[in-house]
Amino acid sequence: MTARRPTTAHRSTLGWHLLLAPLALAFALPLVWLVLSSVMSDAEINRFPPALWPHGIHLGGYRYVFGNAMFPRWFLNSLIVSTVAVASNLLFGALGGYAFARMRFGGSRVVLGLMLATMVVPFQLTMIPTFLVMKWLGLIDTLGALIVPSLVTPFAVFLFRQFFLSLPREMEEAAWIDGCSRLRVLFSIVLPLARPALATVAVLTFLTAWNDLSWPLIAINHDTQYTLQLGLTTFQGQHHTKWSAVMAGNVITVLPVLVAFLLAQKTFIQSLTSSGIKG
Repeated sequence: MTARRPTTAHRSTLGWHLLLAPLALAFALPLVWLVLSSVMSDAEINRFPPALWPHGIHLGGYRYVFGNAMFPRWFLNSLIVSTVAVASNLLFGALGGYAFARMRFGGSRVVLGLMLATMVVPFQLTMIPTFLVMKWLGLIDTLGALIVPSLVTPFAVFLFRQFFLSLPREMEEAAWIDGCSRLRVLFSIVLPLARPALATVAVLTFLTAWNDLSWPLIAINHDTQYTLQLGLTTFQGQHHTKWSAVMAGNVITVLPVLVAFLLAQKTFIQSLTSSGIKG
C-alpha cells in the first residue's frame, strides 16, 4: 500500500501547529515557574542564580498560606463576589441583549450607542462617582460595594445582542403564534441556543471580578471584607521574604480562573466566531 500524501489543508494545519507550539510554551512558562516555585524552599527561591527545578517537594508555603486564618475568608469573599457578578450579568445581559436585538423602541439605537460609549471610559474617571454612590447607599466596606457596580456590564449586553442577531427568527415567531410571551421565548427557546454566549460572558465576567484589585482597594478597608487579590497583596507586603508562601497563594488564586477557562474553552471560541455574523 502506498502512503497517503498529506493534503494542502493538513500541511497548513501542521505549519500553524509548528508556529503556535513555541508561542504556547512561551506563554506557559510563567505559570510553570509559578507552580515550581510554590514547592521550593525559600532558600532555593532566593538563591542566585535561581534554581530552575526544586530539589524535592517543599509544601511549607502552602502550609503557611492555609495556616493564615484570613486566607479562607478572602477566598470565600472573592467567590461570592464573582459568583453573583456572573449570575447577574447572565440574567440582565441576556434581557438587555434580547431587547436590543429583537425589540424596536424609540431611541433604541441612541441608547445602545451611549451604552457602548461607556466601554471606552476609563475606570479612573468613574471611580470617584461610583465611590460616592456606594457611600450614599451605605455599602462602603462591604461586599455589596464590590457586587453592585458589577451587576451588569455593557460588554455582556453587547455580546448577547450580537449573538441573538445571528439566530434565525423563525422559531421565535412560531412560539409567538402559539401564544408564548417574549420572556418565555427568551428563556425556553433562545437561551438554550445561546450556550456559547452564556459561557463567554460567564468566563469573562468571572475573570474580571476575580482578578479585580483597584476597586476593592478603594472600597474595602477592613481585612474581613478583603477579596483574595487584595488580601494576597497585603499578605505579600507583610511577608515579602516568605516567597514560597507568596507563590503558593498565587497558585491558589490562579487555579479557579484556569479551570473556568478550560471548562468553557470550546464554547468560548465558538461564541467569538459566531457573534460577529450580523451587525
